[in-house]
Amino acid sequence: MGRRHVKEFRPDEALVLISADREGKALQCPCCGAVAVGRSPTRPLDGHLVGGPVTLTCSACGRIVSYIDRGKAAASQGSSHEP
Repeated sequence: MGRRHVKEFRPDEALVLISADREGKALQCPCCGAVAVGRSPTRPLDGHLVGGPVTLTCSACGRIVSYIDRGKAAASQGSSHEP
């Protein structure tokens, strides 16, 4: 019995997808062009930023990418710097 190969995005494709997710844009697979990219956990409808591990999966081609969403911590750090 062979090991199943996990399809992952290339680094440049992963960065495009992660950037779109962090900006709250619609997710489109940079590999196959499908708009069937799922997010786990799902983004809250109230727009509340929640930190933690995020997995983005294209249901068309099966590619995945995971990253750590810093949530409010990253948003507050960017605005707390003094000139």
